[in-house]
Amino acid sequence: MKRTLIIVGAVVGLLLVGYFVMGRSSASSDADLITQVVRGEFRVEVTTTGELEAKKSTNIMGPANGLRQARLYEVTIQNIVPEGTKVRKGQWVASLDPSTLNDRIADAQNEYEQSASQYDQTQLDTALELRAARDEIENLRYGLREAELQVEQSAFEPPATQEKLKIDLEKAKKKLVQAKENYELKVAKAKAQMREAAAKLREDRSTLDFLMNLNQEFRIMAPEDGMVIYRRNWNGKRIAAGDQINAWDPTVATLPDLSKMVSRTYVNEVDIRRIKSGQEVEIGLDAYPDKRLTGVVTRVANVGEQKKNSDAKVFEVSIEVNEADTTLRPAMTTSNTIVAEVVSDVLYIPLECLHSQGDTLTFVYIPKGSGISRQEVRVGASNANEAVIVAGLEEGQDLFLSIPESSRVSSNAIRLEDDDEQLTANR
Repeated sequence: MKRTLIIVGAVVGLLLVGYFVMGRSSASSDADLITQVVRGEFRVEVTTTGELEAKKSTNIMGPANGLRQARLYEVTIQNIVPEGTKVRKGQWVASLDPSTLNDRIADAQNEYEQSASQYDQTQLDTALELRAARDEIENLRYGLREAELQVEQSAFEPPATQEKLKIDLEKAKKKLVQAKENYELKVAKAKAQMREAAAKLREDRSTLDFLMNLNQEFRIMAPEDGMVIYRRNWNGKRIAAGDQINAWDPTVATLPDLSKMVSRTYVNEVDIRRIKSGQEVEIGLDAYPDKRLTGVVTRVANVGEQKKNSDAKVFEVSIEVNEADTTLRPAMTTSNTIVAEVVSDVLYIPLECLHSQGDTLTFVYIPKGSGISRQEVRVGASNANEAVIVAGLEEGQDLFLSIPESSRVSSNAIRLEDDDEQLTANR
């Protein structure tokens, strides 16, 4: 019996200890969940993620005009220096694949050699043809002289013979005149043929020279000193060795001016109405978590665009970084806090305190005597963490950060219209 009483006493003791421990723990938990209404300066902020890029940069380009003239509309980057390489003006940066161009050069070389051969042949043919024409004229001159002598010596010949010799003389004169005229025509024709052959030769020589020079331009040099940053294509992928450039935009890389950087970011269509040029921005860097920079909004896009892999519309926003920092690099990820508005002397609470019932009732949980009540509130501006309270609460008033135990919550909510003393204008 005595032993039984000892066991019962021990169990009761443990239950009492557990009750006090759990009770204190619960009380402590409730205390941890309570916060207060704060009065002060409230900042309406829009937080976005962006990417650094240079405000100004120089493009490192392939031979745009040359590619189009050669009808090479797409060319592969064969080699390129590693991204981040510092180069001097005139230093090699990249090479384009010359395979197709080399085929064009071989074709142009063959065409030029054929033109040169044709030029020589035309020159030889015209020389021989003109020589034959000159020989014919010379022979006709001898024939004319002979006909003249025969006429002179025919004074004592019968009239019929004299008449025939005179006719032969006239024929000889006409043949000579006709031969001279034909010769002039052949000379003009020969000159035209030589001009045509020479023009074709010059054209083919020019094409060959152009392609040979273009081949030299396939070795792309830095236009000035700087750090090489790979260019990105339409889908954001860096263009590197093995990728192609086109004749209308043959940029292979850029040399950014690192003295002035810009964070390019995108704001959703819900928040874009709050963003304006000139607003201050706090900038953080993923690469340097302890570094804080400042900036200013310089441009807000007027037209939205479809966010990749989403139905949401976003608007591009440019933020100019105020500080010149040698550690900043293009493509670094930034966290941007845009200060859209600053309101003084207002009441605000954490967003976690706010709850809603349907579309008409927004309320918070507040201590009420020994219980808990739901207090209707009117909400003003908000940011990512807090919201302004226009009516329903007072400065320093306690409220719960989360939903408390349902057993302690009153079933009736305190409505704003039920108690005018609960209204707190917060302008």
